[in-house]
Amino acid sequence: MPASRRHHRALAVFVHCLGILAAVPALPTVAPEPAAPEATAPRAAAPPATAPRATAAPPGVLRAAAATLTPTPTGTAATPAAPAPPPLVSPSVVVPTRGAASAVTVLVTPAGTPAPGYQVQVRNASSMAVATTVRQELPPGTSATWVTPGGRTSRSATTTEVTWQLRLPARSTTTLHTALTTAAPGRALSAPACAFAAGGDRPYDCATATWDRSPVPAAQATDAPAWRRPAALLAALAGVLLLTAAGLWWWQRRRRARATAGRTGSGGAGNRPAGAGTVYAGTGAGSPGTAPTAAPGQGGPSRPVTPVAVGRRRRPPVWLVVGAAVAVLAGVALAATVTATQRVAAIDTTKQPSSGAWVGTSTTGVVGVPLREQALEFTVYRVACPSTPSIAGRQCQATVGVRNLTPEQQTWHGEMQRAYLPGGTWVSVDEAATRLANQGRDVFGQPLAAGSRLVLPLVFTVDDADRPEQLELRSGVFSAGVRVDVP
Repeated sequence: MPASRRHHRALAVFVHCLGILAAVPALPTVAPEPAAPEATAPRAAAPPATAPRATAAPPGVLRAAAATLTPTPTGTAATPAAPAPPPLVSPSVVVPTRGAASAVTVLVTPAGTPAPGYQVQVRNASSMAVATTVRQELPPGTSATWVTPGGRTSRSATTTEVTWQLRLPARSTTTLHTALTTAAPGRALSAPACAFAAGGDRPYDCATATWDRSPVPAAQATDAPAWRRPAALLAALAGVLLLTAAGLWWWQRRRRARATAGRTGSGGAGNRPAGAGTVYAGTGAGSPGTAPTAAPGQGGPSRPVTPVAVGRRRRPPVWLVVGAAVAVLAGVALAATVTATQRVAAIDTTKQPSSGAWVGTSTTGVVGVPLREQALEFTVYRVACPSTPSIAGRQCQATVGVRNLTPEQQTWHGEMQRAYLPGGTWVSVDEAATRLANQGRDVFGQPLAAGSRLVLPLVFTVDDADRPEQLELRSGVFSAGVRVDVP
């Protein structure tokens, strides 16, 4: 056998052995059958008459026989576990976040009383009792005159808060009442309330309501002058262009009519100069004193041919073309100037840099008022800052509700959520602390599903003892966002 074929055969044997070794661990292992059940199987199948003889068997055999005689219900035989099905969604697909329904829900309604008041309903939809802490933040400049027994009113330098420690029975609703007094009776007041996990700051649910008994109707917004409205300016420009085009068409038509009338009048018999010849068909131009001749093959004189005037195509004058072009350019420049002026006027240099954003208009409100921007609706229910800073700094926690009102999923980023300090500086969301406050869940990692609502804490870490005076929340980089004044 040639050496080359021996090498090929040795290599094939080696590869075959490797395949056998690789397949051996995948073979199913067969467990040895126990000997005791086999020995007792005939006795188990014996008639009842032979049952007394089985009493002489050793105790171990009896226990094995009893185990063998235990009946097995039909359909309950042990089957090997089926492998786990593959995931329905590819790991590369981002699943939108949809807020899970909370067992504890909150509903706040304004009281129908002349004085400010609120009714807070806390409902437990679960089948077990839940311990919760209900906190209601009162509007600035107000004080509580009466609260449901068990409520504790606490005051700070900037806020007033009422706290209840409740234990909600299964499938029950607890109603709390709050009555307030204020120095400005004609002012609308918003008082949000949240239900937290007992002894913590993790919110179950939040709600808000606005009490308004203002006798003065809301001021009506006045329209801007016509010369400051782009729509009116564009309509006026379109009207000017339309009138110019109509005048140009009318002028061209009159000029053509005059030219046609002049040519017709000059070609008549009364206006022909004396001694002029007559033009006949097929004879060419005539001359004075020349008699008309008949065409070849015809017996009589030919009929005169009516002269056809060949007109030149008229062009509009230069001044009209230049005037129309100047009018169009002036209109375009005016529209661009008005648009740029409005954009520049929207930028407020006394506020933060994002007040002149590209998309939407920035909205400013107070705590407890829903504010909507381009895609999301934000509601700040509570802002709490500890009195003593920790090692990592002073962590201020804002309880925020986010609702996606669009038919599409929306993405928001932690870097775009900011807290502005009195000195003009700002800090973004501390994403590590926010994830810890949300029990390890990354609230910015997945987009918000269409129509979903989340209530979650956002943590802002500040270095000094100043309390944030304003929060800025937005859905995207080019969104104007909303601003919430923090008392």
